Amino acid sequence: MSGVALVRKPGPRISEGIVTHIEREPVDHERARRQHDAYAAALGVHGWRVVHVPPADHLPDAPFVEDVVVVCGQVAVLTRPGAPRRRPESADVATAVHRLGMKAVKIVEPGTLDGGDVLQVGKTLYVGRSDRTNDEGIAQLAALLPEREVVPVELRGVLHLKSAVTALPDGTLIGLSGHVDLPGLLEPEEESGAHVVPLGGDRVLMAASAPRTAALLKRRGLSVTSVDISEFEKLEGCVTCLSVLMPE
Repeated sequence: MSGVALVRKPGPRISEGIVTHIEREPVDHERARRQHDAYAAALGVHGWRVVHVPPADHLPDAPFVEDVVVVCGQVAVLTRPGAPRRRPESADVATAVHRLGMKAVKIVEPGTLDGGDVLQVGKTLYVGRSDRTNDEGIAQLAALLPEREVVPVELRGVLHLKSAVTALPDGTLIGLSGHVDLPGLLEPEEESGAHVVPLGGDRVLMAASAPRTAALLKRRGLSVTSVDISEFEKLEGCVTCLSVLMPE
């Protein structure tokens, strides 16, 4: 067992999810549910114990569970999302992390922080300054996690930091240099190829919409599992958004 994967099924109002940097497209709720089931199953196949936060049918963005909690070791930082309508998502997630026995701390007003803006690479936390994450939120995160180095990152034209860059198992950053200035970026072959979930060892999870990047990573010696998340991509979602991994 690799650890716990926290997920939350999409509700029937998912098509009303927030979009910021892309044109709105119709979202098929039933297809989204099937894709989410397959995503969770892929985590399970790789040894992650999947824990479902109770569905929140009245909260369209609730399946993007990553945004409401940042987990570092045994500490769960409950965020204060930058979009006010997303803040009610936190209550059930807080209950879930408490039941898992984690220490929970909070970002409080006037700070805002979305988990999608937090990229962990070893002991370093890269945190995007975005429309959803402000300087006060970044400062509070640094104070709550004093053993980590918090590095603010400026963004251009993307929703979250992890919309532009993630990290491979060896710590190599893979991302889109047009949206973020970080040294040593490995450029993906497709935009969605910038989104990688390390599953342990040499294994990674990616979107099926990035086959050329998957081939690139396989040539680098990684074991790649691809999943179709096309309905979530219509809402600026990516593979990182749909789970919070808590390694044991």
